[in-house]
Amino acid sequence: MAAKAPKKGRFVTLEGLEGAGKTSCLHAVVETLQRRGLDPVLTREPGGTPVGEALRELLLDPRHRGMSAEAELLAVFAARAEHLQKVILPALERGQWVVSDRFTDASYAYQGGGRGIDSQRIAALEEWLQNGFQPDLTLFLDVPVSVGLGRAAARAGEADRFEQEEQAFFEAVRGAYLKRADDDPARVHRIDASRSPEVVASDVAASVESFVTRVVTGGTE
Repeated sequence: MAAKAPKKGRFVTLEGLEGAGKTSCLHAVVETLQRRGLDPVLTREPGGTPVGEALRELLLDPRHRGMSAEAELLAVFAARAEHLQKVILPALERGQWVVSDRFTDASYAYQGGGRGIDSQRIAALEEWLQNGFQPDLTLFLDVPVSVGLGRAAARAGEADRFEQEEQAFFEAVRGAYLKRADDDPARVHRIDASRSPEVVASDVAASVESFVTRVVTGGTE
């Protein structure tokens, strides 16, 4: 069921390609919010709930590499529906800030740009499910595809279903992310993630600090 989000808390998301460094930056966001006396909820997509985590396992499993683009998109939004109703909206209602590793921008990037699904189809699902609800701040960690894939390949463990895609797929994903950032610069802040993790995390913390200050001083709803 679609639901309009309350505006007591704030919703911050991180987006980016594989190898962009979202994990370390998520810690920087949480630590910045905690220093400001806030109690953030850290979550992720797909996932965040038992149903969402089960769908995440299915979506990332390399055995399902032949999954249709439409099934993939619907599975992502099914996980998101549960995530919104069980985690995100209740936390915002309690006045907490929510920090999520990915949200709907990822659907436009991966299923839209990468899989080639028409953005209007994604928008229809977004409107039905989210009823206009969007993150208050999105940090897009932008990294050249070759750099991101190189970092991802250096990690231990088997590559998941998305990580096994070709470079052209990720170029299309990055292009879709860049368009999202260009279309909504007030919400989506592009951060050059090709630099050292320490420099990137510092920029992320500064962006969050600036946003919190605007909220506290009444500069944003």
